[in-house]
Amino acid sequence: MEYNGLTTFWFLLVVLLPLGISWMSEKCTVYDEVNVVYIASHNCPMGNLTADCFNVSDVKLDLAPLPPQIDSLCIVARRGLVLPPKAFAQFSSLERLYIKECLAVIHPGAFTGLLNLRILSFQEDKFVHPVQKCCSASVRPNAFGQLPRLVNLFFYNYNMSTMSAGAFSGLKDLKDLSFHSCGTELMDIACRIADLSQSLTSLYVGTNNTVILRRKSCPCLDEALMKAEINLGLLFGRFPVNITELFISSCSRPMRIVIGSESSPKPGLSLHIYGQNVQFVDCEKPFFQSVVSLVAIVKQLLCGSDFAGKYFKFLENFSLNSQVMTSFVDLVGLNTLVHLQKLKFTNIDLSDQPNLGIMLRNLTTLKLLDLEKCRVPSLMEDLTKDLRSLKYLSISLNNDLNVIENFARPLVNLRYVYLYNMVLRCSCDNAWFDDWVKYQRQVYILTRPYGKDIAIACRSVNGIQNFAKYTESSCSTNIEFLLFASTSLWILFFMFVVLVHNLAGEYLLSFIYIARGWMEEALRGSANRRYKYDVFVSYSGMDERWVTDELLPNLERRGPPFLRVCLHSRDFSLGVDIVENITESLYRSRHTLCLLSRHYLRSKWCSLEMKLATHRLLVEQRDVLIVVFLEKISPKQISAHHRLARIVKWKTYIDWPEEPQQQMVFWDRLWAKLAPKPVQNN
Repeated sequence: MEYNGLTTFWFLLVVLLPLGISWMSEKCTVYDEVNVVYIASHNCPMGNLTADCFNVSDVKLDLAPLPPQIDSLCIVARRGLVLPPKAFAQFSSLERLYIKECLAVIHPGAFTGLLNLRILSFQEDKFVHPVQKCCSASVRPNAFGQLPRLVNLFFYNYNMSTMSAGAFSGLKDLKDLSFHSCGTELMDIACRIADLSQSLTSLYVGTNNTVILRRKSCPCLDEALMKAEINLGLLFGRFPVNITELFISSCSRPMRIVIGSESSPKPGLSLHIYGQNVQFVDCEKPFFQSVVSLVAIVKQLLCGSDFAGKYFKFLENFSLNSQVMTSFVDLVGLNTLVHLQKLKFTNIDLSDQPNLGIMLRNLTTLKLLDLEKCRVPSLMEDLTKDLRSLKYLSISLNNDLNVIENFARPLVNLRYVYLYNMVLRCSCDNAWFDDWVKYQRQVYILTRPYGKDIAIACRSVNGIQNFAKYTESSCSTNIEFLLFASTSLWILFFMFVVLVHNLAGEYLLSFIYIARGWMEEALRGSANRRYKYDVFVSYSGMDERWVTDELLPNLERRGPPFLRVCLHSRDFSLGVDIVENITESLYRSRHTLCLLSRHYLRSKWCSLEMKLATHRLLVEQRDVLIVVFLEKISPKQISAHHRLARIVKWKTYIDWPEEPQQQMVFWDRLWAKLAPKPVQNN
């Protein structure tokens, strides 16, 4: 055995030295690399230069060889160690000090010289000494008064009753105080931390065997209350304004919490309550308005006979847990917590709630709802009616569930749903839920299988079944009919679209414009119709010179009345679709003048203008189209354009003459046709 132990020691020495061990002694090891601290001692928090010492019986003697520049020191003391004055005076750079095992005495000035110490921890290891689980160290007055920068102070398994009432005097900047005390009387805790209440931002108190204080144990108190309750007013005096977390625990025993003060912390307090039947007193105090996060692991949470949660008016996060399935008093008061964003129930029986349908009303800012191991009779729209901000929904129930089809309708912002071991009732009323889980695209749904190959289960008289297979075998008739009907409607719609496209195509919009104009004219009467232009001229760009040299001077400049002529090169609106420009111009012009030439017949846009003009002619049944041939075009060329050929056959047109004398007659005829008729007054 000696050989094996020696071999192990040298093996560790050889392995650890290259990793960063800078120095070793009989009882201490100094590390200068944080990874080595983790390997060598799992319980010694790391620092830049860390010393880890074991079996320390004399602090000054055993720690004398250590370098003075260490910033982290871990000590496993021999039970009964005494800390004399200036025990650590040589370590002026020390920032963290962890002492494990029970100390006998801490003298005043024991920590003199530790001007940079920020963290101080005392722990009695009850697993090493299971018989004596509580450390009754004698801590003298002003034992910690020489630590001006101490921020965090921890005690574990220490009896506060054996500490002097002035043990914590001088700690004016302490922020975090945490102690799990044993054999401690409740008011002993109060009188020892009374001077710290203005600087603390975090306080954790855990006790196993708290008893009632007798006044002689704490002479600084004027009165010792003989009540089985926690009075926060006596504990703090005035609440620390900067406190951010408060833990109150009675383990599994009933607890009565008295606020007892008109003061309150700043808004933003996180309150954690652990107990059995917990009852608040003074529920209208300002303290309740400071709490924004509440975690309650209780069987009941009351104020008087009502649910206490409703008094936390500015609550944003609320977790209500019970270690066993519990029926609470009426939780309808939750609907007054209008600032609530996260709500979690664990082991809560909601099936007995008389006002379940309105319990979550008014919670319009709620973003997360978690029902873990609860009982809920059904998910219905009444329950989710006002949850329009809900984004996360987690469901893990201890009962078979009915899901009403419209329950998700108000959840317009729902994005994530987590279903754990979901068991529905085998009913076709729930069949929609299987399709919703499979095909929902807006919501990401995660299911934890109930069993092998069963994503969602259902229960019937035959036991547990695969819900998907159940709906397929028992509820598929309606689904097949819906699929048939929807497919048939889709085919008919597709055929209709194809038919409309072939008949109207790209001119459907134009036809709508012209039909709209016809309807407006029919409703208002043609006598009251006003046009922006007297004539819309349809011509090829190759003939634009003739338009500017011949047409415009003889139409626009001849009068009165002077004709208003619309040209695509001049009057079309910029940035508007061409087809829309054409139809709008046709609709706003009294006549359409088509100037036919060989260039016109070869132009795509001229052909479109001709088609739209003939559409208008057919719809309005008025003489709105005038055709002018600018040059001789053979009938063969015209016959290739069926619509134009039909118009030429049954409608009179005008040829542009070459002789100057005939041209004057041409302009007289055309101007007379296009000029607006004078309005006759009756």
